[in-house]
Amino acid sequence: MIKFWPKDILSFNKRGTITDNGDIHTNQKGTRSGIIFFNSGIAGSVFYFQNLTAINDYFQQTETSAADTVGGSWPEVGFSLPSGEKPLLKNLSYTVSDAFITLNKEAVTKISDISTRYLDQLANTYLVIPRPERVYHNWLDTVENGLNDLLYHKGCWTFGGGHTYLNAYVADYKTPPEIMVQLAVLLPMMDYVAWKGEKNHQLIDELKAGIASFYQEDMGTIVRWLPALESQLDHSEEQKTPRVMDSWYLHHPLMNLARLAEKGEPEARDILMNSIDYVIRVAHKFKYEWPVFYQMDTLHIIKAETSEGEGGEKDVPGTYADLMLRVWKITGEKKYFEEAVKSAEHLKGLGFNIFYQANNTAYAAGALLRLYKETSKQVYLDLSYDCLAGIFNNVQLWECDYGHAKNFPTFFAVFPLKDAPYTAAYEEQEVYAALHDYLQQAEGIDILPSVRLLISEFVRHMLGRVAYYYPPMLTEDMLVKKTKTGEIDPKLWIALEDLHDGWEQNGEVGQEVYGAGIAFGVIPKQYFKVPGEDFTIFCDYPVKGFKLRKDTVSLTPDGDPALYCRIIILTEGNSGDHEFMVTDSLKSSELKPLKSNSKLIEYQLNGGQSIKIKWQVKKKARTI
Repeated sequence: MIKFWPKDILSFNKRGTITDNGDIHTNQKGTRSGIIFFNSGIAGSVFYFQNLTAINDYFQQTETSAADTVGGSWPEVGFSLPSGEKPLLKNLSYTVSDAFITLNKEAVTKISDISTRYLDQLANTYLVIPRPERVYHNWLDTVENGLNDLLYHKGCWTFGGGHTYLNAYVADYKTPPEIMVQLAVLLPMMDYVAWKGEKNHQLIDELKAGIASFYQEDMGTIVRWLPALESQLDHSEEQKTPRVMDSWYLHHPLMNLARLAEKGEPEARDILMNSIDYVIRVAHKFKYEWPVFYQMDTLHIIKAETSEGEGGEKDVPGTYADLMLRVWKITGEKKYFEEAVKSAEHLKGLGFNIFYQANNTAYAAGALLRLYKETSKQVYLDLSYDCLAGIFNNVQLWECDYGHAKNFPTFFAVFPLKDAPYTAAYEEQEVYAALHDYLQQAEGIDILPSVRLLISEFVRHMLGRVAYYYPPMLTEDMLVKKTKTGEIDPKLWIALEDLHDGWEQNGEVGQEVYGAGIAFGVIPKQYFKVPGEDFTIFCDYPVKGFKLRKDTVSLTPDGDPALYCRIIILTEGNSGDHEFMVTDSLKSSELKPLKSNSKLIEYQLNGGQSIKIKWQVKKKARTI
């Protein structure tokens, strides 16, 4: 029985006296990565990573959790085993620590230096820690399952004000429809339909038809809740009140309307431009520092801070900048660019504290990168790194293999909020999309190699992991019996909102309809169709430079050369009649497949390794 275990780090000076002036930059919260990053007095900085995967046997046997095991109060910091009520078994070996520690002679004090040092140290550590392998998940099957259930399961839909709308959660008929939910599914669905080569779809028509109903004429802006049904709001939470706005919630739908406008949707552009003056008025009222909740018509603050002394939603200046940059590109009017610049100034000095909600922080990173491209001012690139450091500080870089979590992967999962006790499907999907976009925006820019490594590896692990938000991938004993919102249908291919620590059941919040865009968003980014051919090329890293010339495709996976990804040629159908040759574009040498069968051919590539895929129809033997 282990009833107490001290932290494993004390900092001494040369005379053997414990130092009392250490500075902790960040440490583990909940079941995030087992990291503490600190300055040790004047001696330098320490990046400490506890490989919690190695300690799973201890957690399982003692029925303890890895949550909050790395941290402490200066000067006693680091890792300590949690005390359990069950004894360790005799004649068995248990790992009680597997720490990777990086010492640096230079202490870091500037916010921008803390973020870049964190990203670099995390990437360097990532290269040496044990990492789980991922199996290929067939998203082409999953997407059709999810699309069918989304269209025909009655729990996904509500009728009101003359239109049908998606519910936020399955079987939640009490809460009015929300504009964010409609757009969160519509945008990736449009991308998926375009990828298939189709011009339209029933689901797209349904969702488009109801968007204008969220515009409130008397205020000159879109609102969160459908006005026709807002009387159903039960006031059970601060935001479940007519005309109350969660700050990020105003900007997110407008960012999606801007994306629709960029795709040539005139109605989306009209709603966007009719709302934009209101958005700017709110920004000026709050001086580019947004509270959590406010009354839309009076701009009275209902909840100023996320918690006492923490301030409001600190990443919203970044999403506001994203919105303004999009409107600037659509209209060409300089005033919107100037609004983006003014807002970005309010992210300075926040460092890790920029992070409020993962998807919005990721969009903020992209907006800051675009500002850097437009102005060449290093401060914006540094601020984008602050955002990325906040995101990667809120991931789970270990495999939870105890309790229920034995049955689903957790490595590189993203937590939606800095204090959230679970990872969340929708925020993971949006972080994935935003970080994809970040790398596309970064083409031709000398960004930190650690950023390319971490984003590419997040994508790689996310592709095989997020499928486990779908209840059919889990067993029913892993699901809660009663959810906070709506109901769970364990056979439905609609994602759960939440996956928890292994000792807890999952789906506590509900089965989120607005997370249905996961598969729609993945396929256009990772699967590449070749016109006129019936095979498809899949890559589990972000891809750049995809080009097709007659019978040859060239592409380059992003990422770091020290790590690898996989290319899979899916050969189902008549493409079994093809012969494929994959060559390294630089060395002109042919690559040999790791796996080859009637359905697929798989290759392993290093990050940044350019290849060419050439094919021809097999020559059939002549019969006499």
